[in-house]
Amino acid sequence: MPKIRTHKGTQKRFRVTGTGKVMRRHAFRSHLLEHKSKKRKRLYNRQHDVAPQDVREVTRVAPYL
Repeated sequence: MPKIRTHKGTQKRFRVTGTGKVMRRHAFRSHLLEHKSKKRKRLYNRQHDVAPQDVREVTRVAPYL
């Protein structure tokens, strides 16, 4: 049985914690930041859990994360 190839785009966008949770970065943080409040931008910094519906797909395309 050959090894499964990792989807490199998925590998760059997601991380797995020590407890096995799949984490992602928050959207809306890359540009047009002038009118967003400091609090809003600060909250975008945090890592967020991937939705339970999507975890299976992420782990399927990148099984060795």
